[in-house]
Amino acid sequence: MSDQTSELQDVVHQRTRLGILTLALEGSSVQFSYLQKALGLTPGNLGRHLLVLEEARLIKVTKSFEGRKPSTSISITAAGRKALKAEIFALKSIVTRVERAEVERVPARGLARLRPALPNA
Repeated sequence: MSDQTSELQDVVHQRTRLGILTLALEGSSVQFSYLQKALGLTPGNLGRHLLVLEEARLIKVTKSFEGRKPSTSISITAAGRKALKAEIFALKSIVTRVERAEVERVPARGLARLRPALPNA
């Protein structure tokens, strides 16, 4: 059996970037300010994570103006959707493996407690 953690991509797996991709998947476009509040990040921290995702071509960043006020929004790309799906698949595989290991371990421990003590001969 292979190690499913090798299937995790560092660019996607990082907690904040996984959150960004997940929120971006939920809508056609997500505002910078919404991401900042939802993820509890400073503008600089969020900007850095967006840059990493943009350079990996997992999101598209769009800058515009609403009147005189600048507005930044992000949307997930096809590559971003694919990377997020792969991440979720790998995580599910890990969870399944852990659950299987726990189920297989529990009966062995349970049986040891249920075995009657052998009389001394």
